[in-house]
Amino acid sequence: MITLPSVDVDVHIPRNHPYLSIQVVAGVLIDPDQRILLTQRPAGKVYAGYWEFPGGKIEAKETWDAALRRELKEEIGVQAEHLQWMYEQVVAYPHAKIILRYGLVKSWLGEVQMCESQLGSWQRCPPDLAPILPATQLMLVDFAMSPFYAER
Repeated sequence: MITLPSVDVDVHIPRNHPYLSIQVVAGVLIDPDQRILLTQRPAGKVYAGYWEFPGGKIEAKETWDAALRRELKEEIGVQAEHLQWMYEQVVAYPHAKIILRYGLVKSWLGEVQMCESQLGSWQRCPPDLAPILPATQLMLVDFAMSPFYAER
């Protein structure tokens, strides 16, 4: 049984949520040792110092696939070969409503490197890192119990 810390985030979004709505993609990379890659948000960003899956905002007229491929190349220097969409969640943070889609990256080209001066860490589930971004904590709970993690 995998146990993760409780998450203090409102996942029930009222229809009239007054904040900015942002579409975000995140890549779940799993290495041959069943570890997942988490990166730490750099200084100067909202939630700086928090751990998350690599990814970022979708640009105008960009598809989910194109956005995740671009973000992985920019952030960690890899080219996703095969990705499979797993989950979508909507999370209300104090500054925005985040529509977040997670893609499982089954294979990639290139060596993982931290291209934006962020830290990165390969971790077993549950990860031994803190603090973890609330949306990432929610995803880790779902992911740890999913066939995506077990079948790899």
